[in-house]
Amino acid sequence: MNPSEAAAWLARDTVDSLPEGGLETKLAAGRPLRVKLGIDPTAPDIHLGFTVVLRKLREFQELGHTVVLIIGDYTARVGDPSGRATTRPVLSGEEIDANAETFRSQAMKVLLPDGLEVVRNGEWLDMSMAELFRLLSTTTVAQVLERDDFAKRYASGASISMLELLYPLLQGFDSVAVTADVELGGTDQKFNLLLARDIQRHYGQAGQVIMTMPLLTGTDGIRKMSKSYANYIGVAEPAAQIYGKTVSIPDKSLEPWYSLLLGGGVPDSLDPWEAKRMLARTLVERFHGSAQASAAEEAFDRVHRRRELPDEVPVLRLSSLERARGDGAGGSDGSGMVHLPAVLAQAFGVSSSEARRSIAQGGVRLDGKPIAADVLDLPAEQIRGRVLQMGKRRFVRVELD
Repeated sequence: MNPSEAAAWLARDTVDSLPEGGLETKLAAGRPLRVKLGIDPTAPDIHLGFTVVLRKLREFQELGHTVVLIIGDYTARVGDPSGRATTRPVLSGEEIDANAETFRSQAMKVLLPDGLEVVRNGEWLDMSMAELFRLLSTTTVAQVLERDDFAKRYASGASISMLELLYPLLQGFDSVAVTADVELGGTDQKFNLLLARDIQRHYGQAGQVIMTMPLLTGTDGIRKMSKSYANYIGVAEPAAQIYGKTVSIPDKSLEPWYSLLLGGGVPDSLDPWEAKRMLARTLVERFHGSAQASAAEEAFDRVHRRRELPDEVPVLRLSSLERARGDGAGGSDGSGMVHLPAVLAQAFGVSSSEARRSIAQGGVRLDGKPIAADVLDLPAEQIRGRVLQMGKRRFVRVELD
């Protein structure tokens, strides 16, 4: 591809590619570009939302450019305020170091080893006061407070720490340190990426091109994928878990998930259910291989379509002492009958009232067969050694000592 074609292809699914025409100009220089992504290791795992940007980085690699992956071991100590209404909690150095190692290995599930540099910004952000003063002089308070999240917090009287105000400058200096030609990020990073252009120019460098990618919605189909919202799928999660979570996404999420994660549209020949299955197989294969993808699909079908039992089921043991106490603590009333709501509460950490509702709605099974809605007690011998199921994914084998 010539520079114009390459720029159009790389920018085809981005939200922003700024300044206009900037990427084509950079590509026309005829040298490998340095394409930057910074990730703060504030959590131990990368989720699918991160892979949207990683996939774009890989496209740059496939065209012969160099990806510079910055592990923000220093910026993580500050905490990115993007999209935050409150100050982020501060992590310990040990937590950050452990997360950083996990991030690096998981990013390699998407990126190519050739044409990749992995660095930590502690290498240059552990700077002298003179260097910090020079960095601070590049930006005004008014510029920083233009950020939408800072502006809202300032207007509402919510606290903004000086460390948070410093964060965009530190991220910008990362671009100076690695001489970035291009920086990628989510749409929530647009301010930081643009500010980095200004900071580069203060240090005598050509400003980087910024490219923002859409934010992937989480499994709830509403908010962006985030560990904070518990609506994420981690790339290191077990194959069965990735598969099960993926096929549970709302139908409306199919188009953006196919576009952002697979780089294409939903095949017209597939109905929503089959499209989810194909998406789930592809994602599991990407992170765990084809054999585990097939096994995850078979395990899902066995449990959720054919109503058979999973291969491995945890065991809940009710001792004779518990069953003889007669206070319901162990799920028995002392007469040889087992009270199902108490067993479900103990096995799955739910309340007894939630367990009763599940039974009443037909959501509890014994060895795959539904328990009648009005049955709350069963003979102990009838439940011994059998698998009790609540909902779609919770199983336990009941053993009576």
